[in-house]
Amino acid sequence: MELEVPVIGILRGVEGDFFGEVMQTSFAAGLTAMEVTMNTPDAEKIVAKHRPAVPNGRLLGMGTIRNLEEAKRGVAAGAMFLVTPNLDLKVIEYARAAGIPIVVGALTPTEVYAAWAAGAELIKVFPCGAMGGARYFKDLLGPFDQLRLVAVGGVTLANLGEYFAAGAAAVGVSTSLFGATALREKNLARISENVKSFIEHCREAKDRV
Repeated sequence: MELEVPVIGILRGVEGDFFGEVMQTSFAAGLTAMEVTMNTPDAEKIVAKHRPAVPNGRLLGMGTIRNLEEAKRGVAAGAMFLVTPNLDLKVIEYARAAGIPIVVGALTPTEVYAAWAAGAELIKVFPCGAMGGARYFKDLLGPFDQLRLVAVGGVTLANLGEYFAAGAAAVGVSTSLFGATALREKNLARISENVKSFIEHCREAKDRV
């Protein structure tokens, strides 16, 4: 799974119609990948409804895929990629057989390596902030320098550069990307500004590496 912009926008608990507005606004602002979490009310209906409106070169996926049943439901809904918070080898096997990109959740060195060995192209280190943030990434990439790790959980504009400097391939973010106030107030203009700003900071951080 290649990301033109190494940022995955995560939305949880958002209303279906508003999700569609945020999706189009964010894609227009330069974001290339978004996920709606499986534990969002009517998540599958949201993905099924808005999947046909995804522009070329953009990706709409489903996150918080915790088991095989949810993986199958996500694919049936039209998810273009899956994201898990945990390591489940059956989910990886299913996604690979179905030809669906998957970002696999892992935390310990053993889980991270097991995810890669099972075929995960991208590994979501979650919750990375609770493990020391960018320093933990650097430690993991010492022995596992061939892995593509995604930082999720505690990534902000303030520490974004630290994660890329430590070797992160991408980041997964929610309110730090869209803006908590902008989401709450359903301010699409501000959401667009926030997404553009985050992506600009992301590119600057990558260029410094």
